[in-house]
Amino acid sequence: MATSSGARRHLASSPFQPDPEPTIETFEVSDLVSHDSHGMGRVTNVEAHAVTVDFKTHKLRITSPYHKLSKL
Repeated sequence: MATSSGARRHLASSPFQPDPEPTIETFEVSDLVSHDSHGMGRVTNVEAHAVTVDFKTHKLRITSPYHKLSKL
């Protein structure tokens, strides 16, 4: 049984629109952010594919893509 790896190709003759490219938000040190589970925090460290956020009660390293994290 064959399995697909990766996204499907979009044919130019297709009447349907292609899926939009996901945008990955970028953060800088000292940005205020909001997390769905942990609440408000401040970015303390930025890496290539992760950020460290101080939520006052604990620090958490969050890897990209940042689905539950948004900049305020």
